[in-house]
Amino acid sequence: MRPLVITLLAMVCSPSLAADELQSRLALADADRGRLVFGPCRTCHYPDAFMGHNNGPNLSGIFGKVAGKQPGFDYYSKRFREAEFVWTPQLMFTWLEDPMAMFPDSVMMSRGVPDPQDRADLIAYLKQATLRQADQLD
Repeated sequence: MRPLVITLLAMVCSPSLAADELQSRLALADADRGRLVFGPCRTCHYPDAFMGHNNGPNLSGIFGKVAGKQPGFDYYSKRFREAEFVWTPQLMFTWLEDPMAMFPDSVMMSRGVPDPQDRADLIAYLKQATLRQADQLD
């Protein structure tokens, strides 16, 4: 296995919160609070597909996508260009805690979201933003 895959498996299989606690937090997550948590992220990312990319890739429909592979975004770090993992809520939860610890050579400049409920709220917001756009297309 490649080192990145091993690192990801270790981080996801031994998260700071037990998997059931993560699920509980996601069940209680509030997308409106998540929108506020997302505020600083807007410096580089947009959650709405119609906005396109910014300094960072667009995050619409991020869950289920392979990291580092969004068409039209050419500024991924080498680590993400070579990535072979799919974004899931659990992986995003781990990533958002401390992005620079997870991938020190990433070009993403974030101190992360240390509060676990804030991270769950942010994930709920990203899910809702994607669903809202799908509804607008119908």
